Amino acid sequence: MQTSEDNLIPVLITGTLIIVILLVFLFFFVIIYQRKMIKNQVELRKMHDEKQIDLLNAVFETQESERKRLAEDLHDSVGQVLSAIKLNLHRLDKNCVSESNQPLLADTRKLTDECIQEIRNIIHNVLPPVLTDYGLLEALEGLCIKVEQTTKVSVELKKKLDKIRFQPEIELAFYRIAQELFSNAIKHSDATAIHVTLTKEAGWLVMEFKDNGKGFSTNQVKHGFGLKNMESRIQLINGEINTYTKPQNGTITIIRVLV
Repeated sequence: MQTSEDNLIPVLITGTLIIVILLVFLFFFVIIYQRKMIKNQVELRKMHDEKQIDLLNAVFETQESERKRLAEDLHDSVGQVLSAIKLNLHRLDKNCVSESNQPLLADTRKLTDECIQEIRNIIHNVLPPVLTDYGLLEALEGLCIKVEQTTKVSVELKKKLDKIRFQPEIELAFYRIAQELFSNAIKHSDATAIHVTLTKEAGWLVMEFKDNGKGFSTNQVKHGFGLKNMESRIQLINGEINTYTKPQNGTITIIRVLV
């Protein structure tokens, strides 16, 4: 009987060791599997983010390409037609029109001039040549002047940087965001004064847009196409956009990107 028990002890010890080894192996297997799963999820998320960025980039590139085509079509076709009409009206004014029809001709010429100017404004908004030729600072100056001239809003631009050029995608993103912010302030905030500050500090290009409008509650505002568009543009250049506001206290939006 003692011999049987003595023979059973090694078996129990061996079995216990095997179970312990299996448990340890299972433990390490689970850890390795979890790490692999996490790594795969990170890689998939990275691929998804990269695809999202590529998709956004493609969307904005297509958008800008279409804007360029539209501006060129307006300039080459509609603009030339209106110029020809204006020239013909000028000839009629000199040769064929009686005095009784002069007021009508004058009104028609005035409407033609206004239409030509409006098309120029559209072309400038769609594809501002000053941005391409002279850079962000000059383009913002022109945008601020135009907003002040065409609305009842007072606009002040403060520049705390030299006239230097930045990467084209950064200049375009900042300009389009400024256009959207002006549009929002004029249409929705009832602002009477807007202050824009453009600075370069510690390697960051920073634009601050401040209005004295009615503000809004960040918990209640709907993220429409304009806000999403701004966020997408700033995401593409690896920048940041932050908005600070509350009802009846105006709005401050700060955009920054490393340059």
